[in-house]
Amino acid sequence: MERIRLTGPQHPADVPEPDAFTRAYWGAAAEGRLLIRRCRACERAHHYPREFCPHCWSEDVTWESASGRATLYTWSVVHRNDLPPFAERTPYVAAVVDLAEGPRMMTEVVEAGELSAGADLEVLFRRGVPVFRPVRGAAG
Repeated sequence: MERIRLTGPQHPADVPEPDAFTRAYWGAAAEGRLLIRRCRACERAHHYPREFCPHCWSEDVTWESASGRATLYTWSVVHRNDLPPFAERTPYVAAVVDLAEGPRMMTEVVEAGELSAGADLEVLFRRGVPVFRPVRGAAG
């Protein structure tokens, strides 16, 4: 998985304040790894990270490295957002992607070009935050 650089200053809102539970997720992201949670009881994966399974409510969940592959479910090009740090970043593509492991994830698509539902995506990391881009040479 690759890290990308974003020009301009980093804003405190770029990365949430990690707590004891989310520290593993954000630490892995800072190293260029995407983690998801998998339930040992029902074997389903989920994202965003929670201390329990949202499918069967089991607390027997563990961290798992994700492949970094996803397909584009839906997106919107945001042309105006007055909240920092987004005002300086418009336009940007807010998206929902289906991770290869099953969970759906809210994210941003970078290097977007023309998008279509079902497009193949790969994860990149911008200052420790997972974002996605179209797989180069893949038809969506």
